[in-house]
Amino acid sequence: MGLAPVIAPDTRILLLGSFPGAASLAAQQYYAHPRNQFWKLVGALVCEDLYSLPYNERLPRLLAHRFGLWDVLAACEREGSLDSAIRKPSANDFERLHKLCPQLETVGFNGQASGKFAPQFEQAGYRTVVLPSSSPAHMAMTFEQKLRVWQQLTADSTGAVLPPSQPPLF
Repeated sequence: MGLAPVIAPDTRILLLGSFPGAASLAAQQYYAHPRNQFWKLVGALVCEDLYSLPYNERLPRLLAHRFGLWDVLAACEREGSLDSAIRKPSANDFERLHKLCPQLETVGFNGQASGKFAPQFEQAGYRTVVLPSSSPAHMAMTFEQKLRVWQQLTADSTGAVLPPSQPPLF
């Protein structure tokens, strides 16, 4: 089994991975592998160093910026952590997203494996962005090259990158 969704009613951008890797499943934390660039990429989008925070502080900060996090698969069989090794996949139930996240606008797919689900999210009316994987196994692009693509998540319809949503003051 995968990890529970990290979402809120005001989530505007949902990031979907394929299925947690071995390090993430062992830690019960999204993107727990220390070389995975996910927290650095999202931190750059929201102008906050999420990577340096303890995991239990990252999730509330992510939600404060109106980002959500989940995986396209609820379960699968896999040796190791590579998406290419996934067997017997079982998709998460996304039918309830309209009710759970009524302000959801954009769904970003972290890598090609999760990106295969983009057409069904487009049909449901969401803007979709298939992103280069943040995985340490995907090093064909530099961090800066990946970030330029990831910035599409926060771009407006003209392609201009919007400033990060301001989190509430605590």
